[in-house]
Amino acid sequence: MKKGNVYRIYPNRGQSALLEQHFGAARFVYNHSLSIKNLMHGKFRVNVTEVDLNNHLISLKETFPWLKYINSQSLQQANRNLLTGFKNFFEGNGSYPTWKSKKDNHFSFQIPQNYQINLTSSQIYLPKIGWMKIILHRDFLSKEFIENSLVTKEVNGEIILDQKLNKEFKVLKTLTVSRTSAGRYHVSILIEDHAPYPEPELFTEETTVGIDVGIKTFAVLSTGEEIENPKFLKRSLKKLVKLQRSVSRKPKGSKNRKKAVVKLAKHHQLIANQRNDFQHKVSAMIIRESQAIVIEDLNVKGMVRNHCLAQSISDVGWSGFVDKLIYKAEWFGKTILKIGRFDASSKLCNVCGYKFKELTLDIREWKCPACKTLHDRDINASINSKKIALSNLNTAGTVGRAYGLTGTSQGNEVGSHRF
Repeated sequence: MKKGNVYRIYPNRGQSALLEQHFGAARFVYNHSLSIKNLMHGKFRVNVTEVDLNNHLISLKETFPWLKYINSQSLQQANRNLLTGFKNFFEGNGSYPTWKSKKDNHFSFQIPQNYQINLTSSQIYLPKIGWMKIILHRDFLSKEFIENSLVTKEVNGEIILDQKLNKEFKVLKTLTVSRTSAGRYHVSILIEDHAPYPEPELFTEETTVGIDVGIKTFAVLSTGEEIENPKFLKRSLKKLVKLQRSVSRKPKGSKNRKKAVVKLAKHHQLIANQRNDFQHKVSAMIIRESQAIVIEDLNVKGMVRNHCLAQSISDVGWSGFVDKLIYKAEWFGKTILKIGRFDASSKLCNVCGYKFKELTLDIREWKCPACKTLHDRDINASINSKKIALSNLNTAGTVGRAYGLTGTSQGNEVGSHRF
């Protein structure tokens, strides 16, 4: 079973400069290799392999000597990421790879091996960068697993976990270093403990819950429980406007403007952290209390094109919530069932099946003309979602086939799968 944990690191000023060089070098190599791939395939119909790109790094370092100060494996990993992007594109799982820009505020590079973690003093060693402080707020592996299954070394009475010494066990996987727009550095440690995913637990109609996500209410369960939308972005809009106005008033290129930009980025980071924490708590509660969860396959990318609802949809974060439900279900042996985005879950009466075609978004309650039942729009939709999913399950015939409807799995907490 693969899991990833994100920890904050605190480099000194010199190490921060080295990290920035690694971010830029990984981006540079990625873009350079992408141009080679496009050129060779566009003009000569030649497929450039990963070996070809890695061999080209030797001559690239002669042309750009500053690349010699960068961890070579991180540069090779940039090539591997590019080819993975092409593979996903040709398999229909992603878009065509594009250039990376330093203006998009996505800074990261990967270290596949030779990193070390000091478990005693909470420090981490990154090749070409050195030792720095890390906040291990949670254990990425249990103490028993480390003592019984891994090799550690003792230096001056401190216990150090060296990835190089444990290479044969294939437990410590790729480490990703990243920086947020607020200037905070993090590392994500991917772990493979070789424990199998639990088999999906048997579920019944009583242990299955349907979820209808919304904007006014974050989620409504088929049990009738409503989870209020905290609207973290909306609650912070006044503060964001004030901070953005402060940025606009500062002269471009000035130090005061840079300080104002950092303050604005930190507040955006706070909102993202609040939303992420809320989604983790809600998804954990639903997974813990149900054996099977029914969700709707929403077209979020299409819905955010509606300028009237785009901000509210982005604020609620449906995609991130569903991602958390999916990989937590895999961790704990629960089942995720999906219904199609065109299934009429809101317009159907869950009692008699009457379809109310005149239902619009502004109608929150409606009375069924056939059986006279008064429906709350969201609760009715969640109940219908559950019924549709179980009906599809009976048609499919097996639990395994239904469990396969979850789509792409996620092996760590910071993954980025979309609808």
